[in-house]
Parts: sequence; C-alpha cells; structure tokens
Amino acid sequence: MDRWPHRLVVVLFPRRVVPGGNGIIGGRAVTGFFTAPPAGMQVAADPGQPSTIEASQVSCWFGSHKVIDRTSLVMAGGRVTALIGPSGCGKSTFLRTLNRMHELIPGASSAGGVLLDGVDIYGPDIRVTQARLQIGMVFQRPNPFKHMTIAQNVLSGLRLAGIKRYNRDEVVETSLRRGGLWKETRNRLNDLGGSLSGGQQQRLCIARALAVTPRVLLMDEPCSALDPTSTRVIEETVRELCSSLTIVMVTHNMQQAQRVADETALFLIDGEGEPGRIVEHGLTADIFGRPRDPRTDDYVNGRFG
Repeated sequence: MDRWPHRLVVVLFPRRVVPGGNGIIGGRAVTGFFTAPPAGMQVAADPGQPSTIEASQVSCWFGSHKVIDRTSLVMAGGRVTALIGPSGCGKSTFLRTLNRMHELIPGASSAGGVLLDGVDIYGPDIRVTQARLQIGMVFQRPNPFKHMTIAQNVLSGLRLAGIKRYNRDEVVETSLRRGGLWKETRNRLNDLGGSLSGGQQQRLCIARALAVTPRVLLMDEPCSALDPTSTRVIEETVRELCSSLTIVMVTHNMQQAQRVADETALFLIDGEGEPGRIVEHGLTADIFGRPRDPRTDDYVNGRFG
C-alpha cells in the first residue's frame, strides 16, 4: 500500500472575505454571510456524539439566476435526513452548500450560514479543506480512482489531506467494514478499484469518505445508478452508519426515503423560473402519512412532480 502510481492534484478555489461580515463569492456580493466562529474546526461537541448540521437562511445563485431562496433546516445528529422533491427544485445545490462544494462551480454564489455544531463552516477562519474533512460527500455515480488499488482508494482522502496514519491496514479494514465492503474485498485489497462492480464501487467511495472520519456524510442520489440488490446493501449500510454519523441524502425514490430516513424535507418551486425552498420538514412517517401541507400530500402520492 506504499506504492502510489499516480500523483493527485486538488485545486481549491479561495473565498474572498470582506471585513465587516460581508463577502464576495463567484462575483456576487453577499451581506450578513459570516459569523465569528472560533479558530479552526475544533468545536466543543462531545466527540462520541454525532454532530448536528444546520443551514440558516441559505440562498444560492448560478450567475444571476436564484435557485434556492432563504432555506433553513436543522439536520439532527445521528439521524438520516432525506431531501426529496422534483428535479430542478434545488435539492442537490442545497446539499453542495453543506460542505462548500457549490462555490467550486464557476459563476455560482451563495448566502446564509451552515453551522456544524454551532460553528459556521463559511466563517472567515475556516478553510475549505477543514470543512470538507468534517463533512464528506458521496456522489450520484461511483467515482473511485479506477487505476488505484482498493486499499489505495480507501487511503486516498487521507493522502490528499496530508493526514498521516501509521495504522493504515487498520484504517483500510475499518473503513471497508463500515462501508459494507470488507467481506467482499478482504482478499483482494491489491486489485484495482475499477475491477469492482458498480454497487461495490459506490461502497468503496463510501469507505473512502469514512476513512477521514467525517462528522457528517452527504449523499447525492447514491443508488440511482445501481441495481436493486446493490441498492438494498447501500441502504443497510446507511442505517448502520447513522448510529455514529449524521447523514443527509438526496433521493427521488419515495420508497427509499421511507425505508432509510428518520426525517424528510420536501423542496418545491412555486413556478417556472422561481427558486426552490423547503415547504415541509418533519419525521418521515409524518411527511408520508400525515403531511400538513396539501402540496406534500400530492407529491408523495405521485399526483405531481
């Protein structure tokens, strides 16, 4: 596991900060954006307790087009929160604001705050790399480094972050176990990541994200490209992980939301060209069984969207 056939380069786009709590992101001036967190990401939360992540009045733009309007949501520690809603209503954009990936898109900008255990990850003292180590991401399509071995894939996040681990074998095993992939790969750790099936590759990506011990794991439709068997395994893995992690998942699968999520938030838009916003959030059983908003009842029962 000491031989790395490729050199990896990460390009980080800095956020320019303007004194007095204002900022410029992607060319758009925003006000009231920053709080004054303590230096670094060392928050006072009990390390044995899953973290709470809170979006506060988040708005997002692509150029001059506003796609999310003043959206707030508390995603409780140790629970799975599902984000549902029709395509184009801002779910994935909202998800990307939770670990500062939205700002990587040329012309993209945002306003509001995202608090991890009370610390705003957009604060002037927080580096992008710090935020993303604490808040990991698994994408819609599996994206392992296909020309690296399985073990190298798991350790790649640590290498990229410059984190040294002297117990690398233990990290590989623990991460693959938590990702639900250890039994299938324990005798083939030196095989290439690209040799795995699609479902296995997605679990490898989960293991890679877990290796840096994040507090929160974001998942953007992680099963949309997978067969039912692989989907079931991923869902079982998610339920196991939420005992020690906070998980936020975008899904278009209403049955999946009911199977895995403790809480659900519904995003909708009011009309063509309007920004998305959350119209209802609550316990998943209530969202699907006793919704307060008639639009929620229509959506979860397939009457629109």
